[in-house]
Amino acid sequence: MKKKLLSTLLCGVLAASMLTGCGEVETSDDTGSEAVEESADDTAEEAEETESADATEESSEVEPDAVTTEGDPNGTHMEMWSFVEAHNTFYAKMLEKWNEENPDRTIEITFTTYPYGDMHQKLLMSLQTGEGAPDICDVEMGQVPNVYEGLDTWLYPLDEAMSPYADDMLASRLAAYQGSDGQQYGAPFHVGATVMYYNMARLEEAGITQEDVDAVVTWDDYTALGEKYLEAIGNEEGKYFTSVDTGGTDWLWIAMAEYGDDWTGGFDGEANVQLDSVKNMLTMQQEWLNSGFAEVSPDGHIDLEAGFQNILDGNIVSFPKAMWYMSRFINYMPEEEGNWYITKCPVFEEGQNCSVGIGGTGTVVTQQSVDTALAADFLCYAKMSPEGETMIWNDLGFDVCNTSLWSDDSFAHDESNQYNTFFRNYPYDVLNDISDQIGTIMTVKISPTINEYVCNTTLNEVLEEGMDVDEALQELQDAVDLEQ
Repeated sequence: MKKKLLSTLLCGVLAASMLTGCGEVETSDDTGSEAVEESADDTAEEAEETESADATEESSEVEPDAVTTEGDPNGTHMEMWSFVEAHNTFYAKMLEKWNEENPDRTIEITFTTYPYGDMHQKLLMSLQTGEGAPDICDVEMGQVPNVYEGLDTWLYPLDEAMSPYADDMLASRLAAYQGSDGQQYGAPFHVGATVMYYNMARLEEAGITQEDVDAVVTWDDYTALGEKYLEAIGNEEGKYFTSVDTGGTDWLWIAMAEYGDDWTGGFDGEANVQLDSVKNMLTMQQEWLNSGFAEVSPDGHIDLEAGFQNILDGNIVSFPKAMWYMSRFINYMPEEEGNWYITKCPVFEEGQNCSVGIGGTGTVVTQQSVDTALAADFLCYAKMSPEGETMIWNDLGFDVCNTSLWSDDSFAHDESNQYNTFFRNYPYDVLNDISDQIGTIMTVKISPTINEYVCNTTLNEVLEEGMDVDEALQELQDAVDLEQ
């Protein structure tokens, strides 16, 4: 493939993957297209090399948002990149703890925060060229297929480094950051478990109790509860029980997890989007929209400013979202404290799994690190140890993957933690209840093709235009098949 085209495609891919929300991004792209033939002309080859060098130089000149150096100046010096400054602040705190506990293996790290697209492009270029990569780097879930393409020739496996914590880590979440060779390359920040959020304050005004909400098991039960609420408020104009997204695939991921499906086919299978799980969810959502039970989220997504305002205005009183959405309440809707209750998601059939891990950042160690084993040991300590997981919960509000903490009362019921006190119940009580019911949808090379078409076309056709679900999914499958 010509180098300039590779760079151009990569930029487009990174831009496309930013269309969905932070913890929400499930897209990336396979930049290894073989559609372009290599030229045998020597002059063309020289031009390509120049173009590649220019692209690499441009990548290296990306201006960071923030740069700080922390740790022991006499220790091993490393470089770490992220696209979220709060992540680097967390790592810096954990570095201080690491150096205190490991005086014979101290580290100094220069933490650099880049814009999302710039960082992932810069990382991928450095991995492809074999130079310029950091020791440790955050990788957003949607970029996993790109960055994992080189497997252990680019990245250092974390299996040995995480062995002290592996038994306590949620296996289904670790699986999302494994490579096609079965090795662990990414350390997760959170489970991203999908749960239901209910505005109990408004539901109680309509005569609906917490016991009524707890009695919801299936989506039929959920629909019946919503109809009861809407009848109680007199089908007030502009008020709905929930909203559905045209700019995100969360609802479809929930449905697939409930049936044990994965439309990507995983690493070895063929993608199939014409699944009963997907059909059932889209059909139900279409019926909700037609009956006035639900609305389409303002701006197409509940995880945007218009979505937050819609919640504040009381236009919807329930919705499914990953547990990391708790931080949205803290940061954008603090006046809602004490109003909301968290429960497991309804299922189509009793006994199905009721959750799925969504979004996330898997942090990697590159093979270009000055000390791969040391970098891996620090990374796994920071993101998997009880000390690190406690800081992740307290500082970032993520539902941590170390399950040993979920039933630790001093952690899960700590009244000094703002997330434990914001909601009507303790989030980890819900996690404990669904710990063996959290499914995984893989992010592989075909994922961006599916995600982009679903978000740009399919959901709009079905939910906005009322297109027949089977026809829309056939159209989606045709688009996917062109890329397989």
